[in-house]
Amino acid sequence: MIKVAWAPIYHHPLPDNHRFPMSKYSLLPQQLLYEGTLSEENFFAPSLATEAQILRTHCPHYFQSLLDGSIDGKAQRKIGFPWSEQLIERERTIGQGTINNALFAIEYGCSLNIAGGTHHAFYDRGEGFCMLNDIMLAAHYALDHCGISRILVVDLDVHQGNGTAAMATDEDRIFTFSMHGDKNYPYHKETSDLDLPLPDYIEDKTYLSLLNETLDELFEKVKPEMVFFQSGVDVLESDKLGRMGLSLNGCKERDIAVISRCYRQSIPLIINMGGGYSPEIKTIIEAHANTFRTCVNYYQ
Repeated sequence: MIKVAWAPIYHHPLPDNHRFPMSKYSLLPQQLLYEGTLSEENFFAPSLATEAQILRTHCPHYFQSLLDGSIDGKAQRKIGFPWSEQLIERERTIGQGTINNALFAIEYGCSLNIAGGTHHAFYDRGEGFCMLNDIMLAAHYALDHCGISRILVVDLDVHQGNGTAAMATDEDRIFTFSMHGDKNYPYHKETSDLDLPLPDYIEDKTYLSLLNETLDELFEKVKPEMVFFQSGVDVLESDKLGRMGLSLNGCKERDIAVISRCYRQSIPLIINMGGGYSPEIKTIIEAHANTFRTCVNYYQ
């Protein structure tokens, strides 16, 4: 049984504009239900991540500024959204969704969050549309409560997972791998345990060859007991912000590379959707839907 985190608030409080197509958060589950890939029983609505869970990962002063709206204008501009209570509720809901995903992945093998992948959130600040780092929230929870001792983060969004890399620097039990556009945002990169910066407009064959070789080495070296997969579809050739050259099929093969390894090795897998900014929303939905279809092919 694949369990998928989704709540109406994933979409509701945020503006839908050309830079951040929020409508995908409501359209993607509709598509997956319509085509029969998932049924209603696959979905669950997360509650809010608790203060204790968030303070395990984030700075108390920073979290308080999010709660009471005292976060200053400069910090809000760096995040990219104006502060609102609903926005913070959304972030906490996403965070709890990914924590629940970790528990469901242990039980069922794989679990996904329709949102999540807020990998630009740091310990004491947010940026790039990210305020609370759901991957780190869930990774810390798994380390503290689930008997997990080795976690691998596979971040294949076109943008480096800078917040995740910085927050995991002093945690030897979390290995961060980011394969991203070298010249893309963020322009100041943090240091992951393994970074693979890619040239602009890299195509399927080269990308997939490099990814498969690297994953083979990583799974052997890290021997993960849990994997978090940031599956942003901003690697598509059509993406307005990505500057990469992957086709829809290439993006699907990328997903297969990660999902199949976790399935074969019985490693609990948590998947977050991450970014996607193609001009046509149908392209974004199709690429994200392929991730779910692939999971169903293996796990259900």
